[in-house]
Amino acid sequence: MNLRLIVYAPNGAALGVLPTPLSVEIACPFLDVPALKLSYSTRAVNAELLDGPVEVAVEWSEDGQAWTEPSDGRFLLIRRRADQVDETGLATCELPGYVWMLRKVVLYPGPAPLVDGKRAFLSSMPGAILQTFLAEGQARGAVPALDWDFTPTHDSAGQPWAKILTIYYQPGLDALTTLINLAEQGVCDFRMQGRTLQVFNADTVLARDLAAGPAPVDLRFGRDVVQAPDVGTFEDLASAALVVGEAGFRASYHNGGAAEPWGRWETYIGQGGVSDPGTAQLLAEAVLLRAGHERVQRTRQISPYTARWLPWRDYRPGDRILAPSTSGAMESMRVRQLTVTRDRDGVLGGNLVLNDRLLERDLRLARRTAGIVGGSTTEGGSGARPAPESPAPRTPAAPSGLIVNPVAYVDEHGLPRGQVTATWGAVTTDVNAVALDVGGYELFMRLNEVGAPWFLIASAEAADTNATFSPLVVGEQYQFKVRAVNLGKKGPFSSTVAVTVPDDVDAPPVPTAPTLESRLGVVHVTWDGLGVGAAPMPSDLLRVLVWMQNPLAPGWTEIGYFDAAGSLVVPGLPYGQDREFSFTAVDRSGNSSARSASSTIAAVQLVQGDAADDSITTGAIVANAVTSAKIAAGQILAGHIAASQVTAAKLEAVLTLSTRIVAGAPAGARVELNANGLQAYDASSVQTVAISSASGAVTIVGQLATGVTGRRIIVNPAGATDPEIRFMPGSGTNYARIWTDTEAAIRLYSGNSTDGTRRSEVIQRGDEWRMHMVQTASGLAGGGYMFAQPNQLEVGYNDTSGRLNRWLFNNGGGSTTGYTAFRGTFSYESLAGLVMFARSLPESGGAAASYFVGFNVTLQSTPRLNITADSPNPARLAFHIANPGTSGFTLRSSETTTPTNFNVLVHVWAWRQHGVA
Repeated sequence: MNLRLIVYAPNGAALGVLPTPLSVEIACPFLDVPALKLSYSTRAVNAELLDGPVEVAVEWSEDGQAWTEPSDGRFLLIRRRADQVDETGLATCELPGYVWMLRKVVLYPGPAPLVDGKRAFLSSMPGAILQTFLAEGQARGAVPALDWDFTPTHDSAGQPWAKILTIYYQPGLDALTTLINLAEQGVCDFRMQGRTLQVFNADTVLARDLAAGPAPVDLRFGRDVVQAPDVGTFEDLASAALVVGEAGFRASYHNGGAAEPWGRWETYIGQGGVSDPGTAQLLAEAVLLRAGHERVQRTRQISPYTARWLPWRDYRPGDRILAPSTSGAMESMRVRQLTVTRDRDGVLGGNLVLNDRLLERDLRLARRTAGIVGGSTTEGGSGARPAPESPAPRTPAAPSGLIVNPVAYVDEHGLPRGQVTATWGAVTTDVNAVALDVGGYELFMRLNEVGAPWFLIASAEAADTNATFSPLVVGEQYQFKVRAVNLGKKGPFSSTVAVTVPDDVDAPPVPTAPTLESRLGVVHVTWDGLGVGAAPMPSDLLRVLVWMQNPLAPGWTEIGYFDAAGSLVVPGLPYGQDREFSFTAVDRSGNSSARSASSTIAAVQLVQGDAADDSITTGAIVANAVTSAKIAAGQILAGHIAASQVTAAKLEAVLTLSTRIVAGAPAGARVELNANGLQAYDASSVQTVAISSASGAVTIVGQLATGVTGRRIIVNPAGATDPEIRFMPGSGTNYARIWTDTEAAIRLYSGNSTDGTRRSEVIQRGDEWRMHMVQTASGLAGGGYMFAQPNQLEVGYNDTSGRLNRWLFNNGGGSTTGYTAFRGTFSYESLAGLVMFARSLPESGGAAASYFVGFNVTLQSTPRLNITADSPNPARLAFHIANPGTSGFTLRSSETTTPTNFNVLVHVWAWRQHGVA
């Protein structure tokens, strides 16, 4: 392999070759600006080509005949250094990649009005946003030679854009910052090919998996890799996180699988827009997973002279390849930076910066977090001076650019759930296009079915144009819409958006390799319960499958599975013939890990020849042939001693225990009597039962049940994530449970109702008490509820149509205040004793001198009436009530001569006195 440097005129043709550079270093990071560092003597051939601004292209060749310019191989000579008194004439040039030129294209305000001083891109695809920067810049004469091969609707590979964004950019922002920001959020990948910018959907064209298949790209020690330094740090380690959100929302989370060499380390997540536990769990999970282990940067120095695989020819930044990990084992890693060097003697070298699966997971989690907290949007608001408010609230315009981004997460029970982050454009005018500062927004949701009811799921402040909600059912389709609110006046809804909540797609870690042992003619296959690198298995792990094959006749067959760490006995194998074993992990969503490393063993024959049943009898054994010298220590077990053969006469009056008595495996699952008392252990030699001989105290680890079937109580049931007590019915699994979370809150969940549609929940924390009904299918609250906090008590009813009735008692004044908040349409009942409403008269047609005002219900008797009129037109008018009845009354002008037609907004109270039948 060889390199050469070609000099081009700015935006022009090739000028010549630099044949004798003193040193060359080319760094090509993934999704960033590449760099070229070049040392050259001013007295060398063609050195004059570097006297002014030029472009330098790197080309590589295997045979010195065919030369290729790789991706991100074009650089700009914009900085150089030289010492005029240096007799060698050494000059050093530092050249950024051609994509750096996008820094010189900035965003102008554009034709549409700015929003809070920013230019809005509502429901825009990445290609449309980037092309706006570039096309407008070229129209002004900027970067005339820069080209691109994507369109507003398709990426550079001709595929439709997978992401749609609602985003705001400040005029003056440059195109390079915008491009890198979109890439960091997982919206797109990019590279330069010569002077052409190529942008692709994220993790597609620039995410080739070369670590799989029949001929993977495998960089090996001594052949491709000559040095492998690793730099690790625990600086960002944390095992617990406190999430503080909106309206006093607080939640704490703990990562039980995180490293804790110095005990519990904590971190803080402050996110004002978070108010639901699902979103908080997503944010905490992302932070804790990234902070749960040592961060290691892996650098692998390569030698192209002995290597089988060459950079650019066989792999490039963004590809997945096989490379030695910290332990030296081959592992799939992603190339994050490729560096190629050439010294003054023309010797090539280089190195790779690689990300293992943990770092790649961290990047994916960071991108998901940026989307949840609104990283691709800006604050809403108005860029104009608000117009004076009219006496009556004005109707805000409908929001535009609604985008809903669904993601999947695993809840505390190991079950996949869905979460959505909704983003929309700020509303800055009323329906008549007059400037307006709205008071906030309301986000609604329903199942994507005709006639399904809408639910109010989130309210946002005026400055927020995004909201989150969880939990949702994975695989289910939902519709969303949003509207603005101004002084209680509801604006029209935006257009609806339908999304399908994705299922969890993250596969479990690859299990550790099987541990094999042949005993008594059978093979024992053991799994330690961990993933590769001592990684803990996630809470949604379903099982670990056990596979076996004959190495001489390959073909894996599933032979069993593990629910947790343990051992599997494989009988019936032919003696002396190798069998190969491996594991795969499967989660509750059906995602399967890659196959683990395999282990091979052959079953060992128990005796020289198989003996038929009952063929060895006492007559075949010579008297005194079995002596103590022929019996190995510990080999006379309880099953070898006939009943009543060990009697008191053969034992001392008192048996003193000098060591221990073990029933089971001495280092595995067993019951043991020793000097400390009676103890039991599981297969991993973890103690589960202890009865102290000193105090008589009893400790039990694991499940404790009052029965096996029927109505029973189970304490700490197997498989439960949190300590809990379950109350099982006579049959089935519709159980109730009491448990506590990490905040020491007590939670009581009933079983489902007989029709399976709902359950009740009671939650008690140190500063709140909550009782509500929950719908089983959706997980949404619906029904009566009560919510108590130190400073208030709320009692109400929230039905499945999204209508909310409530009474709120607080400590805001000297007396308790009660009120009812109505959402949607309120249906008055015929026996109502109190009617309250406001009505604009006339309701239809032209103005009149009197109006009949109906109650919409018929009361049992004529009520007492009180009215308040707002802004009558003309203002001099007064009114009086005539002909009150059980269904309404007449409102008339008080003018005695020629009553004047009038318009008025009237507020009405009508009530029956206590005791009226």
